[in-house]
Amino acid sequence: MRRPARYRTGTVVGMTATTRTQISAKAPARRRQNTGRWRMSPRARKANLFLHLIVSITWLGLDIGLLTLTITGLATEDPQTLRAAYISMRLFGDLLLIPAGLLTLLTGLVLALGTHWGVTRHYWVLAKVVLTLTAVTLTIFSLRPGLHEAAEAAIATPLDDSGPDTLYPPVVSLTMYVTMVALSVFKPWSRTPWARDR
Repeated sequence: MRRPARYRTGTVVGMTATTRTQISAKAPARRRQNTGRWRMSPRARKANLFLHLIVSITWLGLDIGLLTLTITGLATEDPQTLRAAYISMRLFGDLLLIPAGLLTLLTGLVLALGTHWGVTRHYWVLAKVVLTLTAVTLTIFSLRPGLHEAAEAAIATPLDDSGPDTLYPPVVSLTMYVTMVALSVFKPWSRTPWARDR
């Protein structure tokens, strides 16, 4: 049996208004309750992403600069150019590389933790974190001491003994940085097992 139009209209309109009120009031709370994770506001996410891109590009540029200086030092026959190249590399390692690497790691972790990506939910994010942490560790404990040794050797020893081993760290670092960029762009692989219950 069909109900009167007045009854149907009043019921539908009343239910729609009530439902809309309940959804607008409770949906954000329900969303926060379901995720149980801290999320950045859109403005904070954009600011952190901007900072992350700046320091990441800086880190990549510094490594390209190191590679250029290394090739210059190995190819030149001018002792002054050789010394200038390796002393500049030592300054890069002391003043710029470590802060850029640490800021890249920090801002990347904040982005992962404060967004839906997470740190362990996707293989590509987890791979980026591991690569960044490895690169920062190698910069502090391997690359920086190597740059100091190369600079001292360039000043104190003949041209042929000035540390050709400095060619390999920038190449390895550049490979890692390009890999991280590719992971950010293409986001390969599937979710990790730790993401199934989230």
